[in-house]
Amino acid sequence: MLVLTRKLGESIAIDDHIKIVVVQIKGKQVRLGIKAPKETKIHREEVYQAIHDQNVAAVQVNMDDISRLGEELKKK
Repeated sequence: MLVLTRKLGESIAIDDHIKIVVVQIKGKQVRLGIKAPKETKIHREEVYQAIHDQNVAAVQVNMDDISRLGEELKKK
């Protein structure tokens, strides 16, 4: 992990398309501004993890459901 120190108003550039700016520092909380192309997906870590977990759950296959589906298709 790369660790950088930035002051209020300073920024970090990632490639040519992403810029992260320190917008506010209040106690232990830091507010960041992110400039990136619209197609770049940016999420807080907990939101990203929830999306990932839901995607994993969505592709889990229940063999009983597949068997029932096969039986229903045979009836037609």
